[in-house]
Amino acid sequence: MTPDQAFQLASTLVLPQWLLMIVAPRWRYTQLLVRSFIIPVLLAVLYGYYLFVGGPVDFGAFGTLEGVKGLFQNGGDGVILAGWIHYLAFDLVVGSVVLRDAQERGIAHWLIIVPLLFCFMLGPVGLLLYWLIRLVKVRALV
Repeated sequence: MTPDQAFQLASTLVLPQWLLMIVAPRWRYTQLLVRSFIIPVLLAVLYGYYLFVGGPVDFGAFGTLEGVKGLFQNGGDGVILAGWIHYLAFDLVVGSVVLRDAQERGIAHWLIIVPLLFCFMLGPVGLLLYWLIRLVKVRALV
């Protein structure tokens, strides 16, 4: 599989779960995906392959901003692809945690649609938005 094909596969693989979390959050198959983390695990396999086989990675470079910049500049398609898959997998995990937490706390689903969309596009911003909603809703319940 070429890096371009792997990019398309990984990017497409996350879409059904994101869509289900937004439009059918309590459906049993959505819950299965959210609780099993199966899609992030599949992405982790692809990530591991491209990180360890697809390009030389200097793990010592993670200690500085300059080193990380160099990884992406000099690491080739495999390292960049691994970075993208990393974002896809972890953003999906964060979205899954947001959905589960909101359901466990009785937060109305319509309140977390925007945070879920932000988790999909801008991971940590979506988590921040959800945290603010959760803070307000939990205090309102006390």
